[in-house]
Amino acid sequence: MSELVFDIETYGDIKNYDTMKVTVVSIFDYASNSFYSFDEHELANLWPYFERADRIIGYNSISFDVPILNKYYAGDLTTIPHLDLLKEIKDSSGSRYKLDDIASATLQMKKSADGLQALRWYEEGKIDEIKKYCEQDVKVTRDLYEFGLKNKMLYYPTLTGQINPIAVDFEMKQVAANATGGSVGGGINMTLPF
Repeated sequence: MSELVFDIETYGDIKNYDTMKVTVVSIFDYASNSFYSFDEHELANLWPYFERADRIIGYNSISFDVPILNKYYAGDLTTIPHLDLLKEIKDSSGSRYKLDDIASATLQMKKSADGLQALRWYEEGKIDEIKKYCEQDVKVTRDLYEFGLKNKMLYYPTLTGQINPIAVDFEMKQVAANATGGSVGGGINMTLPF
């Protein structure tokens, strides 16, 4: 099974997705066991990884990353099987938690910077710094995914400092058939409008 963990960094008004542009996309490709990063001008090199993926994995990716990336893609990334860790956490716990909080409680790991720092790096033209930061977020997301997949559990911190469990199920669900009766996922995702 070929899975892909990803994260994006953006620039623009977060309240208006139409104004937002991608500065960097980083991925971890399980097929090659490697990290890759792409700036806005390199996105054509990114799409084959998505198209070969049996499933894409992110954090808050259904409501943020994919809609913004879809503005750049000729097909429809929403047709690729997708695991959004934040959605699974919210469905299980009833609450939304920051990636940093879940990573800290579960893995004793923190993010290397924050989105505001990435905005400053973009304004300063430091794309390589954004790539390093985005890859670290992908590493954190990947490690959370692997922990949750193995242990069926993640953890979050309470305001009083307690660490509480959240039950999760990151197994790949049975994939429904597409409109022509073929299965979705596996092989190449035909998302382009042919």
